[in-house]
Parts: sequence; C-alpha cells; structure tokens
Amino acid sequence: MEELNLVLTEDGSNSIYSEKFKQQYHSLHGALQESMHVFIEAGLKYKQQSSQDISILEIGFGTGLNALLTLAESSATFAKINYTTIEKYPLSTDFIKQLNYCSIIPLDNCTEFFNQIHNCNWTNFNSITEDFLIRKINTDFETIDFKNEFDVIYFDAFAPNSQPELWTINLFQKMYDALKINGILVTYCAKGEVKRNLKAVGFEIEALAGPIGKREMTRAHKK
Repeated sequence: MEELNLVLTEDGSNSIYSEKFKQQYHSLHGALQESMHVFIEAGLKYKQQSSQDISILEIGFGTGLNALLTLAESSATFAKINYTTIEKYPLSTDFIKQLNYCSIIPLDNCTEFFNQIHNCNWTNFNSITEDFLIRKINTDFETIDFKNEFDVIYFDAFAPNSQPELWTINLFQKMYDALKINGILVTYCAKGEVKRNLKAVGFEIEALAGPIGKREMTRAHKK
C-alpha cells in the first residue's frame, strides 16, 4: 500500500505527500491558493466570461480540492458544471476525513458536499447540486479517449520530474482531442519542454503569472 503523509501548507490548508512519487499533491506555499489561482481563476472563471454552461475534465482528482472549489464557484454564480475527473489511486476514507478544506472554504453545507464528491460512485455522473454533476473514472490517464467534449481541462498530474510519461506529446494529443474548439487547458507547470509538447499538438500557449511560489503557469488554447 502506498505511504501517504498529511501535511499543512502555508495558507492553512492540507495537502498530502506521496512517498511513492516523492511529490506533494499541492504547493507547500498553499494548497488552497494554488488551486484557486491555477484552476478556478485561470481556468473556470476565464471560461465563464463566454459561457455559464461548462464541461470540465480534471486529470488528477487527488484530494478533491479542485472539484470542491469548482462546486463552490458553481453555487456562487449558478454556473452549470459537468465535471469529469480521472484518478488511478483514490484516497482512503481515513485520509479524506483528515482534510480541513471545509473549515476554510466559505460554502454552505461544505462538508456534506465534500463527502458526497468522495463517496459517490465511479463511472456514472452524480448530481451533487442542481448545477454540479460529477463523474469519477478510476483509470490511468493514458487510457482516456474523449473527442470534442470539454471546455476546460485541469491538468493536475504530478510534476514532470516525477511522472514524465504524463507530460508527453502522446498524452497532450489526447487532451487536445478531448477539448472543444476554443477550449483551454490549465496547469501549474511552465517548463519549456512541456510548453513545446503542448505546441507540437496544436495548442497556442499563454504564459500567466503563477501562484505564490511559482513565477509562471500555463494556459493552452485549442483554436
């Protein structure tokens, strides 16, 4: 069984350290601020400028923080979200109970929603609120085969130095194919090789200011 350790990040929110991958699930500068900056502000809210009906693919469900923050944004703005998330190694119930996000995030019924997100079945869409549906898929990222289905991709895999096979041209081609025209992919990573691989499959790259502790992040556009 994989050894995981709960850690407290600088903004008071929890993250997890994976002994197997030698990686944090989030930045130690703050799990909450990183997810808000990269995925909500640069991804979801950016896309909300043109649509309030949004289909999201998340690569790396992890602690469920991105899904919870997306639900919170949906509740605040009445955006309709279809959320698909892929995770090969789901966390145990014991770890989920230790995560402190609902003591920080200002969302009514937060704990109930967070538990529903984690406890709902895999594969089928589950209605958490009237406006937020989630489908969880327990598989390797490399096996996905979506076509023109998503408006936004949250690419939240472990860093390239830990899992280089997840940052390849082959996988980015799958991401490109999964997006609708004018869809976007957002990731915390801004390495040159990653941006070159994204460009190689047709993405247009936009370098944005990164979250606390990182100079840049990446937003990739499918035109």
